[in-house]
Amino acid sequence: MRFWQSGPSPGQIHRIAGAAASLCLVALLSGCAGFIPTIGPSRSEIERANTPVGQADIQVVDVNARVTRELLADRKEQLFSKTLETSPHYSRLVGPGDVLEVTIWEAAPATLFGGSMISAAGGIETSHATTLPAQMVDDEGFISVPFAGRILAAGKSLEQIEADIVQRLKGKANQPQVLVRRTQDFSADATVVGDVNRSTRVPLVPGNDRLLDAIAQAGGVKEPVNKVTIQVTRGQEVYSMPLQTIIRDPRQDVNLIPGDIVTALYQPYSFMALGATGKDEEMNFESQGISVAQALARSGGLLDERSNPKGVFIFRFVPKSALVWPHHPVMTTPDGMVPVVFRIDMTKPSSFFLIQSFPMQDKDILYVSNAPVTEMQKFLNLLFTVAYPVLAAHQVGAF
Repeated sequence: MRFWQSGPSPGQIHRIAGAAASLCLVALLSGCAGFIPTIGPSRSEIERANTPVGQADIQVVDVNARVTRELLADRKEQLFSKTLETSPHYSRLVGPGDVLEVTIWEAAPATLFGGSMISAAGGIETSHATTLPAQMVDDEGFISVPFAGRILAAGKSLEQIEADIVQRLKGKANQPQVLVRRTQDFSADATVVGDVNRSTRVPLVPGNDRLLDAIAQAGGVKEPVNKVTIQVTRGQEVYSMPLQTIIRDPRQDVNLIPGDIVTALYQPYSFMALGATGKDEEMNFESQGISVAQALARSGGLLDERSNPKGVFIFRFVPKSALVWPHHPVMTTPDGMVPVVFRIDMTKPSSFFLIQSFPMQDKDILYVSNAPVTEMQKFLNLLFTVAYPVLAAHQVGAF
């Protein structure tokens, strides 16, 4: 008796293997999700992307010289010299908390205020000077002057306060003259906090009201300057810039105004490298920024056996005003951003020049898709995995 005759015939084996191959091919061509494992979307799937993100359609933008220039121009508009210097320099008005010293002169012989006598040449008495005790401007903005009453000081210049006091003393003092001096300036402060050696409030006085002056008064930053970002909060607006850029470009060392909050942030920027790169991980980069070329190098570059050189993509949220968009209408997310996929074709020699200028941004995703031959190799491996057991069983039964 020959047991091997009970197994499948050669014709049956070929039919089984063919059916398995057909099943795998149909599943592959139909895009059956999850049938063949993959690192992410293919190049063609990204280019055909039409799934909205936060009610906004995805824009696929080719990286070229025009797009690179527009992004670099938008980056320049975020410089402190463009955003913080547009406000007029503040006038040094008195505010609650300031300490004022009032000196009053009156001509002789009348002396409403008892004070030191000032004589002219020849010993002739000309005026009396009286310096009142320094007083703090109260919460309502007033100071008190004898015989003049409560004087509104908040929101006024020293010259305006002097004129108000003179007006109140007319008819009471003989030819009164007034000098008001601010001895302590508590209303014109900026606050410095964050990764500095000493969080503090910095009085803004002429010659000591610039950004780096305030950071110096806080004892400097704790971390290396190339890893620190400076954030300035002015009113309802927040602006950020790398500290190293501020040090290298004196134009970014802008004047502060009262109420500014300066925050030093040790918050290294980062991007995520995914797909067919040498590393799949989140990577930090310096606050002054890096280019796509540097990001590719740090992530291990493209893999010869896997990467699709036409499938290098940057995923990013971009302000609507940053670019001229290829598809309209341009829909934005609830926070006013446009989801964008920047596409780079590394088979073009010009791309190697563009990626040296194209900037990476914080929280970007650098994704490299698999080459088509990689997907074909996966399919052939799967086909062999399905057909091999059948062929092996036939060979074992033949013995």
